[in-house]
Amino acid sequence: MIRLSLGRKLFLIGNTILLTGLSIVCLLPLINILAISFSSAGPAIANMVKFWPVEFTFSSYKFIMHKQQFLTAMVVTLKRFSLGTIISLTLTLFSAYALSKEENAFRGRTIYAWVFMLTILFNGGLIPWYMAVNQTGLLDQIWALVIPNAVQVFNVILLLNFFRGLPKELEEAAFMDGAGHLTTLIRVFVPVSAPALATVALFTIVYHWNSWFDGLLLMNSPAHYPLQSYLQTVTTVRDLTLVSSQSLEDLKDVSDRTSKAAQLFLGALPILCAYPFLQRYFMKGIVMGSVKE
Repeated sequence: MIRLSLGRKLFLIGNTILLTGLSIVCLLPLINILAISFSSAGPAIANMVKFWPVEFTFSSYKFIMHKQQFLTAMVVTLKRFSLGTIISLTLTLFSAYALSKEENAFRGRTIYAWVFMLTILFNGGLIPWYMAVNQTGLLDQIWALVIPNAVQVFNVILLLNFFRGLPKELEEAAFMDGAGHLTTLIRVFVPVSAPALATVALFTIVYHWNSWFDGLLLMNSPAHYPLQSYLQTVTTVRDLTLVSSQSLEDLKDVSDRTSKAAQLFLGALPILCAYPFLQRYFMKGIVMGSVKE
């Protein structure tokens, strides 16, 4: 048993109280949205709902399940984050493996590393970026949401530092057994890099799921909007489809505010469900990939 000093105990108690308070503050907006989504129209419009549903009902979720625009946007986002995660992880993995080599093993490695770093410090700007996407014929396609940001340099740096911290003997043993670089990467580096890869995957999934601005710029048709771009348009204008698609009897349970709250909660739900499974790798991957031995 380690005996803690009085100062240490006070620090731990204060730290626990502070972090618990911050966690509650972060959760309250989400709880409020969830409570509104399960409330009927009257209390929600009257601003009576705080952190518990008033006149509990599933009507808003039933309405959303029959809303074609929401379902279409959800499908686009599922395609985007599936393709984006696979492509981004693959390119990041190959880039990090190559840049993790020493100059004598990869001639010009330093030049390539600086080219990657310069993209963090400088960029061409929004208009040249849009023109480049347009000239390549990607506009209004799912690839416009995936390819332009397929390689995040921060993720490359995180993964290459992790690779450089691995024992050299692993790679040397693979080469002695006749393995090439591709076999070494897939059969040696990837299995031992689960924490770093999970961290990169989490960053990539969150980016693709939450990104909305590029969808508004690169998609000409609202039918091609990803979920977050669609939600941005829904939250800034009044949803007139509610009146046209609902009967007077249903309008007492579903309002513009409750339907928006339900859509916002469903938009955040997949990330809330995925994060607990990747969280145990998150801190380990960040720490191990942020320093080089």
